[in-house]
Amino acid sequence: MNDQHWMQKAIELARQAAALGEVPIGAVVIHQPDGRLIGQGFNRRELDHDPTAHAEILALRQAAKSLGQWRLTDCTLYVTLEPCPMCAGAIVNARVAALVYGCDDPKAGAVRTLYQLCQDSRLNHRVNVTCGVEVETCAALLGEFFRIQRAAGKK
Repeated sequence: MNDQHWMQKAIELARQAAALGEVPIGAVVIHQPDGRLIGQGFNRRELDHDPTAHAEILALRQAAKSLGQWRLTDCTLYVTLEPCPMCAGAIVNARVAALVYGCDDPKAGAVRTLYQLCQDSRLNHRVNVTCGVEVETCAALLGEFFRIQRAAGKK
C-alpha cells in the first residue's frame, strides 16, 4: 500500500476528531515489515482534558503497546498535519523510521517549518520525512474546522 492509502486512513481519523469538536488531526502507525496498521489516533485534548492527547502521541502509544516495545524502528507514522515540538520529540525518541505528513503547520511545525527536530544532527536519531501527501485535503479539513469555529465565536 502506498503513502496516499495510509494518509487517507489518517484523514478518516481527522474527520472523526472534527465530528467530536476536536481539531481535525489524525495519525496512523504502520509496521513496515508486514504492512500492518499497529497504531492510530486522533486529537482528543478536549475530550480527555489532556494537553498531550495529540493524534501522534496516541498513535505512537498504541503502536508501542502493539509491538510490546517502545522502539518503533521499523515503523512509519502518517499524520495529517506537521507535528508540533512535543510530537516531533516523541517521534525521535520512539526511533520512528519514517514520518509522512500532509500539510505544514506555520504556527507550531517542528519538522520543517519552525524547527527541524526530526533531522537535527545533535539528536541521537533522525527520521526520514516526506511532506505534502494529500496536502490539499489535509489543509482543507483544518481550514473548514477553524472557519466554523471562528463563525461560532470559538477558538
